[in-house]
Amino acid sequence: MKLFVQIPCLNEEDTLPLVLESIPGTIPGVDEIRVLVIDDGSSDRTAEVARSYGAEVLRHPRTMGLARSFRDGVDHALAHGADIVVNTDGDNQYPQERIADLVWPVIASQADVVIGDRQTSTIAHFSPFKKAMQRFGSRVVSFAAGTDLPDAASGFRAYSRAALLRLNVVTQFSYCMETIIQAGNKRLAITSLQIVTNAKTRESRLFKNQWQHMYLSGRAISRSYLMYRPNVILGWIGVPMLVAGLVPFARFLVYWSMGDGGGHVQSLIFGTAMLVGALLTFALLVIVDLQRTNRILLEETLERIKALQYGNARRGDPDEELAEELAAGETALAS
Repeated sequence: MKLFVQIPCLNEEDTLPLVLESIPGTIPGVDEIRVLVIDDGSSDRTAEVARSYGAEVLRHPRTMGLARSFRDGVDHALAHGADIVVNTDGDNQYPQERIADLVWPVIASQADVVIGDRQTSTIAHFSPFKKAMQRFGSRVVSFAAGTDLPDAASGFRAYSRAALLRLNVVTQFSYCMETIIQAGNKRLAITSLQIVTNAKTRESRLFKNQWQHMYLSGRAISRSYLMYRPNVILGWIGVPMLVAGLVPFARFLVYWSMGDGGGHVQSLIFGTAMLVGALLTFALLVIVDLQRTNRILLEETLERIKALQYGNARRGDPDEELAEELAAGETALAS
């Protein structure tokens, strides 16, 4: 069994050695451990430091963002035969010595995705507001994914090969929320492992402040939820509008039967407007449901393409022409 530990980095030359030094060299049940650093356009010596510790390096010529770094790292790992991919950070936030515990549920076929629970309520440098927002955000993500996760924003994770073949990252901000919602709605087994984070080394570079983080995370959650459960959102819009339209109609009919309909035309007008709105919402629901069905078929096709593409690479006997055709097909489907 081959394990890839991938580390997305942006100017982490100071803390990256701490991460690389603490990654275990052997893990029970794992035959090979490879470390991959994704250098997201760093302006310092991140790539040189990584190579000096024997890590493989993928380098972006310019900063592409955390989600793209995660996706590129996963593609590289799968193309080189990874059975498990662990994602950690280059700021030494996470305890790398717990990687063996993190991957064990995947090795034992007990989970497809394992997420390190930082126990955010115990982190000293988190403000009470940030702790509350972390709890609230995790509950929202858990609801959207149909699971129960105490720390949905944690980037310390282990993914099985089968899970990564089924997951597709489309956001530009962070993969954390999106992959959980996808995994939950695709009925993948997700579990958590309690960890204790290391001392803080720097401020987050993923967002400028907590409000920006909340906005970007909320947008990512909403988009992912709409991808898989558009009927819930549109249903909560359409049904109240339908009721709000029928009640004024019923009121008008009651007064009309009593011979006083002329004085209540406004109820008829309001009810008509609400019913038209409900009709448009339900028509949109039919359209998005058809799009959802089409997306599911495309994702299943993409999953088979990935299995063929990365399966050839895993056997060590890749057909270059086939790989190029599959990559082109994957790009076309993703667009």
